Amino acid sequence: MLGQDIVRAARGDVVALTRADLDVTDADAAREALAGSTVINCAAHSDVDGAESDPDRAHAVNAEGARNVAQAAERVIYISTDYVFAGSKHEPYVESDPLDPLSAYGASKAAGELATAEANANHLIIRSSWLFGRGGRNFVATMLALARGREDELRVVDDQVGCPTFTGHLAEALLPLAASDQLGILHVAGASSCSWFEFAREILDRAGIEAELQPCSTEQFPRPARRPAYSVLGSERGGPALPAWQDGLDAYLGVPA
Repeated sequence: MLGQDIVRAARGDVVALTRADLDVTDADAAREALAGSTVINCAAHSDVDGAESDPDRAHAVNAEGARNVAQAAERVIYISTDYVFAGSKHEPYVESDPLDPLSAYGASKAAGELATAEANANHLIIRSSWLFGRGGRNFVATMLALARGREDELRVVDDQVGCPTFTGHLAEALLPLAASDQLGILHVAGASSCSWFEFAREILDRAGIEAELQPCSTEQFPRPARRPAYSVLGSERGGPALPAWQDGLDAYLGVPA
């Protein structure tokens, strides 16, 4: 999702490599393909639940692959996640907060941050949250597919809170950051926050789909991977402000401004 939106935002002024073009777990291939380049590393094992049963694969892509990309690049921007945090705070997480991932996926991304920083001093780590966009599996597409034609109720957890982020908006922010001399860590996510249930209700309302939604707790809807209960991102370093997630949802659904 994000890679495709970066290509669109750059209007062709980038070289986009698919997994078929470059396996980031191959260090030699990364060196050959990326030497001397500024790289926005969107490659990721993003199956949060799947990583619980195959943590080695998640680590190979998200951590060792990140190291390979960072070692090869002149400058690297690594895309990380709110899932590097435990979710025990009651106010937004900022860049200096300690990492404490709850899942194998979160641990692999935390390791990827460290690997990137160790391999290339000219790095920028971008933590974002609850990505949705065109061209990939995401919560919005899942809710629309489940709700259409369904007669029974849909249950969605209401005790996990984060910042839904439209990849089209994130891509527009990443391009100037890639061209800047900014270093370190930045939090860049959709403005405002909500629960998954609130997000689902807004998705269906704005899409004009009538479906019965019922809130439930995480305990009532268990998943293989633990998620942080509260992973809202804020910035103490002046990260770029993105539009509200509602605006991103309108853009995704094609609602005119």
